[in-house]
Amino acid sequence: MNISMAEISDIAEETKTIYDISPEISERSAVFPGDCQFKRSVALDFKKGDNLVLSSITTTVHIGAHTDAPSHYHRDGAGIEARDLSYYLGPCQVISVSLPRSERILPENIAKVVIRAKRVLFKTRSFPDPDNWNSDFNSLSAGLVEVLASRGVCLVGIDTPSIDPSADQMLESHNTVFKHGMAILEGIVLDRVPDGIYHLVALPLKIKGADASPVRAVLWKS
Repeated sequence: MNISMAEISDIAEETKTIYDISPEISERSAVFPGDCQFKRSVALDFKKGDNLVLSSITTTVHIGAHTDAPSHYHRDGAGIEARDLSYYLGPCQVISVSLPRSERILPENIAKVVIRAKRVLFKTRSFPDPDNWNSDFNSLSAGLVEVLASRGVCLVGIDTPSIDPSADQMLESHNTVFKHGMAILEGIVLDRVPDGIYHLVALPLKIKGADASPVRAVLWKS
């Protein structure tokens, strides 16, 4: 296949605007207290005289940037392998909010923002270090999810471990997402991403029966 210089230039220009919004995953990665830490075990290694490197991992499926399956928060929810991939790729809007720690984002906090995409990611800066756990991160309110659903939003995301508070047992926002057939993206890193409209790709792995999947989430300017 022949590619013209103009096409190469377009690809190069587009590449400049790509944002990797996934934190690095390692044994230092913070997880919910009591959840399974990430661990990589190396069975074969060039350093040991082997002819290749071969390793395995043990981890929570809620590691790093990840998407929850409905089965995570509702007894009638589907596993991640059954999810429609269209949730996780397409136009996306990044919105910054600045609230005291531990507070949920309410509809009035974005009252002046025009929702212009079907996927909305919130930048709160309330979980600043993916390698160090803090429980007082911001989250979404059920009312905000209702408003976003009414505006045609199909995916909500946030730069914290959860769209609900860390100690919340009711999972109000998760269950409102289920009510409206939406999707969730958590644990993303938006520090370097200006507010605006992007294309999102954050595809989950096809893990049978899993309640979530890590993703490599990226944004690029449309």
